[in-house]
Amino acid sequence: MSQEAVPSSQPKGLLQQMEELMAALNADLSQLDADFQQSAERPAPTTPTPADGSDRA
Repeated sequence: MSQEAVPSSQPKGLLQQMEELMAALNADLSQLDADFQQSAERPAPTTPTPADGSDRA
């Protein structure tokens, strides 16, 4: 199996693409984390249970 010489401009192009993708992923994860933190601050709606415990089997 032989390896071909890769033009010097191609690795920089790939590196640039990877950096852009990582930046976009980081931004998406930051937004997701912010949304998650905001939803964690709100109490989840709960269903009331009967005080006499009649819902127990």
